[in-house]
Amino acid sequence: MIEAAVETGDADTVKAVVDVARTTNPDDVAEIDAMFASFEAEQAELAAAEAEAEEMAIREAGLLDNWNGQGQIGFFQSSGNTDSVGLTAQVELNREGIDWEHKFRAAVDYRRNNGATDREQFLAVYEPRYQISDRLFAYALGQYERDRFQGFSARYSFSGGLGYRVIDGENLRLAVKAGPAWRRTQLVNGQSESNFAALAGLDFDWQISDRIKVTQDTNAVADAGGSALAIVDSNNVTLNLVTGLEGKINDSLTARLGYTIEYDSNPPAGAVSTDTMTRFTLIYGF
Repeated sequence: MIEAAVETGDADTVKAVVDVARTTNPDDVAEIDAMFASFEAEQAELAAAEAEAEEMAIREAGLLDNWNGQGQIGFFQSSGNTDSVGLTAQVELNREGIDWEHKFRAAVDYRRNNGATDREQFLAVYEPRYQISDRLFAYALGQYERDRFQGFSARYSFSGGLGYRVIDGENLRLAVKAGPAWRRTQLVNGQSESNFAALAGLDFDWQISDRIKVTQDTNAVADAGGSALAIVDSNNVTLNLVTGLEGKINDSLTARLGYTIEYDSNPPAGAVSTDTMTRFTLIYGF
């Protein structure tokens, strides 16, 4: 009976059978324990071999291997008293190695209202991280932005520093980072300026529950999370705060409700300091 359970390779099944065998065959406990110990040793060897093979595969992976991520897109159109069309799209890529992690994000927000463009934002961010210890990491960050309605045709930010995983649980994660930065801004009036700055960032993710019921025949996994990035220089302070709630429709498709606050302490004449946006998008994971 124990040998048949061992052939399944399922540890829970083997343990359940062994417990029954110990109770029903008290004179053979020593032999039963020896069989169970042999099974556990074999399982430990298999797990170690699998872990070693997985680590070797990661170390030998090429530059374009082992990337995963998600893409999201939202679109709206209206006609009648107001003719408007808008598009929001974003892609996020992530690659985790033994000590290194690479993050890339690109986003675009575009809107035309009554024949005139009134929103045109582009963003691209690349951030490699090196894990110094279980919680402490070093980061580098390069960021490109374009938002001519905020007064700049291009803004480049570069930073490097340290980060720390304050909470690193299965359902709750919180990481903070900070470091010096350098930023160059090309204004829409043709002028440009460069400044040394300071960067502070926060990433937060919280899986609220394992399964929640969204419709009669659809289950969803709910995740709430947010991120904040502040860059402070002598002329300007910018803050980007993103909060979202996600519901998983199936293994690949997720619905997301997000709220974004963008603050610029020194906007051009005629522009306001704070922009907010609420958006609903569909996310495809790959």
